[in-house]
Amino acid sequence: MSTEQGWNQTEKDWKLLIESPQNVCLLAEYGNKIVGTSTAITYSGNVAWIGMVLVDKEYRGQGLSKLLLENIFKKLKSCKSIKLDATPEGHQVYKKFNFKEEYLITRMTIPSIVNLSSVEDHLLLDPILSNDINEIIALDELVFGANRAQLIKALINEYPHNAWSLKRNNCVSGLVLGRVGSNYYQIGPVMASTFYDAKILISKALKGLENKPIVVDVLDDKEDLIKWLHSIGFTNQRHFVRMYQNENPFPGLRENQFLICGPEFG
Repeated sequence: MSTEQGWNQTEKDWKLLIESPQNVCLLAEYGNKIVGTSTAITYSGNVAWIGMVLVDKEYRGQGLSKLLLENIFKKLKSCKSIKLDATPEGHQVYKKFNFKEEYLITRMTIPSIVNLSSVEDHLLLDPILSNDINEIIALDELVFGANRAQLIKALINEYPHNAWSLKRNNCVSGLVLGRVGSNYYQIGPVMASTFYDAKILISKALKGLENKPIVVDVLDDKEDLIKWLHSIGFTNQRHFVRMYQNENPFPGLRENQFLICGPEFG
């Protein structure tokens, strides 16, 4: 169903969402046919991340998405924070559930990366090794706002060739991860102290993806990064609205987050 609607998730993404017992994943059925889904990946019991609210085209307009959301929210009452990245279509729906806007995210794509003449040198980067993982998880928790150990470990283990860290004074100060999608390779998350460092990290990821379609989800306040991505051939596809329900006790460090992991993972 997700493939038919052009979504980028793979079987590995779905397994990561549904196989962990602390996550909440629901489906709607009509007869023997799956006609809708919703997922919530929970991070350290503090933040529940809503994603994959998907309804079969033939069954839209019948209140299925509302029904799925009502039931998933009931199961998340113990979580301290519920967040999501809403599509323009879902934005108004989530406002009815007391979600508030935090900031915008721009999705940018390129069908084939070929203009690599302007990418930065990547000699400062190190591949992420097993003894780096705890430090990587700690940096991600600081910047994202919640511990995502399960997600970070899965990305590093499944896609080690595009897992890189930037170290300053022998400490990890930036990271880039990524994963294969059904339509695009997704680069993200990217966390760094400066635009220059983020550019080095993204450049390294791009070096390994020549002639492949790529997608990135960029925080809208990262204007220098968006300008640079445009200069090497990326174009805007759509936007998401990061939202939180009621309160936002775990905002993370927005200034250090450049690319998100994707709307289904935050």
